[in-house]
Amino acid sequence: MNDAHFHLIVNHLPIIIPAIGLLVMLGGFITRSAIVKRTAYLIFILGALCTFPAAFSGEGAEEVVEELHLASHDIIHEHEEAAEVFILFSYALGAVALVGFWANLKNKSFSTVLNVITLALSVTVLFLSVGAATTGGEIRHTEIREDANTNGIEDTNHDEKHEHYDND
Repeated sequence: MNDAHFHLIVNHLPIIIPAIGLLVMLGGFITRSAIVKRTAYLIFILGALCTFPAAFSGEGAEEVVEELHLASHDIIHEHEEAAEVFILFSYALGAVALVGFWANLKNKSFSTVLNVITLALSVTVLFLSVGAATTGGEIRHTEIREDANTNGIEDTNHDEKHEHYDND
C-alpha cells in the first residue's frame, strides 16, 4: 500500500464522522438528552482524531499523484489549500467538543453555550469538508471538474453521423 492508497482509505473519515456527530447532536437537542449530546461530543472528537492520518498522508499522496502525472499541480494545490482550512476547523471542533463533553459531564453552567457553539462549528466543518472533498475528487475524477467537457461523447457521435451522411 502506497501513501496515495492510504490517503484514499482514511480521508473520508474526517468528513463522514462529523456528519454523523451533527445528526446525533441534533438528536440530543430534540430529545433534550445530555447523554446523546455527550455521544455527539465523542463522535466529534473521533472525527478530529481521524483528521490526523488523513492530513499526514496527504503529502505522500501528492508525491505519488505528481509522479504519475494524474493531475496538474494547480488542481493538487487547490485541494491542499481547501484541506488545510478544513483540517484547522476539524481540530477546533475536536477541541471544543472535548471541552463541551467535560462541561456536559460536570453540568457546568456554560454547557448549553458550548452545545450551540459545537453545533455551529460542526456545520462549518461540514461546509468546508465539501470543498476539500470536491477538490480532492477532482484530482482523479475529471468529470466533476468545472471545466469538464460533458458533451465529449455526444460530440464524437455527432461528428461520426455527419461523416456517414457525407460518404453516401
